[in-house]
Amino acid sequence: MTSSAALPESLPFRKMQGLGNDFVVIDARKRPLALTQPQLARIADRRFGVGCDQLILLEDTPQAHVRMRIFNPDGGEVGACGNATRCIAALVHAEEGQDPVRIETRAGILVGQVLGAEVAVDMGLPLLGWGEIPLAGSGPDTLRVPFDGAAVDPRLPGWFSAVNMGNPHGIFLVDDADALPLETIGPRLETDPMFPEKANISLVSAEGPNRFRVRVWERAAGITLACGTAACAVAVAVWRLGLVEGAVSIRLPGGTLRIDRDARGHVIMTGPAATSFTGSLDGAWLAAARG
Repeated sequence: MTSSAALPESLPFRKMQGLGNDFVVIDARKRPLALTQPQLARIADRRFGVGCDQLILLEDTPQAHVRMRIFNPDGGEVGACGNATRCIAALVHAEEGQDPVRIETRAGILVGQVLGAEVAVDMGLPLLGWGEIPLAGSGPDTLRVPFDGAAVDPRLPGWFSAVNMGNPHGIFLVDDADALPLETIGPRLETDPMFPEKANISLVSAEGPNRFRVRVWERAAGITLACGTAACAVAVAVWRLGLVEGAVSIRLPGGTLRIDRDARGHVIMTGPAATSFTGSLDGAWLAAARG
């Protein structure tokens, strides 16, 4: 639940998207809001609400230009979202002229820089420890975690790579990411006991030098057109596996992200961000979802 305050009669929002990964952005920097999990889920509902992959709540913070809280469509809060970070960096830059933009998240301070029509975001260092992902049990490394993928689909490998980029990711390298039924594979892998906090699941296939096709099942959200943290996690995995060395192009259903790393090992994600439309939510309608 967000910080305590009464709902207004009308609540403005902004709909934004990065490669089709879409967000309802609500500005609570000047007026704190009290939104329950059912209210957050009502806004995110694509049939009865506005509809989005994640709801973003902006708050004031002394630590950065803005604090960004991220909620999945079920109303549960998560730590990071790369596409949303680009969107909020573009929004704060347009409003205040800040560049670079410092954004506080549960995963730490992320820094975005507007580069014309695109935004580059420093997503920080990946977490690679067994308990940092987290994975159930323990093991020597998270690069090739043994896993009976054939029990889910015979085309899955017998291992996956695990990376945490603010949320947990399981990365499965396959011959053809488009050939597998992600709609059935995704929910089974997301909730596998190997992932005690569930996980985003990526199917990855090579398309050419430093270029990969990626489809993502996001925990609590399902199949999305793009996932920025998944693109970063895939890049980290293929770097660690020795498949590529430099910048990586990640082609998602909604478009392509460029992932690179700096001398410190920080993951740098670059791609577009845009506002689709603005509107307002009826306070009485929202209050009816209180639970």
